[in-house]
Amino acid sequence: MVLLESQIKLKPGNIAPDFQLLGIDDKNHSLSDYSRYQGVLVIFMCNHCPYVKAKIGAFNELYEKFSDKIAIVGINSNDSKDYPEDSFENMKKTAKEKRFKFDYLVDDTQIIAKKYGAICTPDPFLFNSKKQLVFHGRIDNAMRPDDVASEKTMINNIEKLLRGEKIEKDFDPSIGCSIKWKEN
Repeated sequence: MVLLESQIKLKPGNIAPDFQLLGIDDKNHSLSDYSRYQGVLVIFMCNHCPYVKAKIGAFNELYEKFSDKIAIVGINSNDSKDYPEDSFENMKKTAKEKRFKFDYLVDDTQIIAKKYGAICTPDPFLFNSKKQLVFHGRIDNAMRPDDVASEKTMINNIEKLLRGEKIEKDFDPSIGCSIKWKEN
């Protein structure tokens, strides 16, 4: 496991790169599918990473709290050939076991992760209704899988977004396993 901290590629105000990805519901999803929401939270994630596993409760909490206003989209960009736990079939199993209600999409070409500049799992990006980046970074301040969060960073930032307030710290790096890139 290679541990990485998220890095800046997209800057505040940059428009979210569009995508057309297959979801675990066997339907294609694009960024425009979420235009009715006041924002979109895109989380690069996978099935096997202990840092993602530790955040599943937080992902589900975000969905329960904001699903009527903020679209939450999980994207798995890992190479499933070398990491079969992250295969599309295992994405479906994980989503069912962990009761994901948000869309969980596969980026098997890894092009979307590269466009966003995602490098670790989880690597969350929060966009406003105009699809402009307003925050890139951590879900909360529990930085290791065994840590307990004392600050819910993403909830606080989504609440600011919904109130029309500026998010002062627009980058607060997440930490997790490296995205498992395909060999060229």
